[in-house]
Amino acid sequence: MTIKYCRDPEEIFDKSLSIIGAEVDLSGHGEAMSAVITRMIHACGMVDIAPSVEASGGAAEAGVLALGSGAPVVCDCEMVERGITRRLLPAENRVICALSAKETASHARAAGNTRSAAGMALCADLLPGAAVVIGNAPTALFRLLEMMDEGLAPPALILGFPVGFVGAAESKEALITRGGGVPFITLTGRRGGSAIAAAALNALAREAGRKAESAGK
Repeated sequence: MTIKYCRDPEEIFDKSLSIIGAEVDLSGHGEAMSAVITRMIHACGMVDIAPSVEASGGAAEAGVLALGSGAPVVCDCEMVERGITRRLLPAENRVICALSAKETASHARAAGNTRSAAGMALCADLLPGAAVVIGNAPTALFRLLEMMDEGLAPPALILGFPVGFVGAAESKEALITRGGGVPFITLTGRRGGSAIAAAALNALAREAGRKAESAGK
C-alpha cells in the first residue's frame, strides 16, 4: 500500500513557511527576528508561541553580527549541540557543549548544584562574547546570570529556552529582568526545549551567512 504524502523536502519546507506566514503576523519585527520566530514555530509546530517570545532590542541583529564575526557557540546540553546545523555557521564557529568537561560531575557535587550549572561555570572563559544557547536546564541559565552578576563579561547573545515545570519560567524572567544589558531572546513560561533553541541559533546563522554572502558580492 502506498500512502500519498509530500515527499519533496524543499516543498515541505516552503509550504511550512507559507502556513506560518499566513497564520502569524510578524510585521512588527525586523527581518532577523522574524526569521528566528518563524524557525522556532517551525521546530515545534505551535504558532501560538509567537506572542510569548521576548527579546531585547536588536538582539537578533547582535546575534547575526556575533556569529558573522566568528563567535563561539556554547550550548547547555548535547541535544542543543546536535541540533545546530554546522554548515550554516558563517565563520566555522566553534560549537561547545557545556556538559562535555570530565570534571562536570565532581564540580557539581562540590558546588551543591546541578551538572548543567557546573558545566556553565566550567565554560566561564568561553562565555564572554559567545552565543550562549540554553534549551534544557533552568539551572544553567540561573548560573550564567549569577556569573554575570559576579563580574563575568557578558556573552554577545543569550538564547534562553529552558523547558519544564521547576525553574524554567522563573529563569527566563530572571533573564529578562536581570540580564545586565546582554542581548537575549527567550520564550516566557514553561515551554522551550532543545529543538526550539537550536532552531533559533540556526536562523541567526542562516541570516549571518546571507549577510556575508551579500557583502561579498
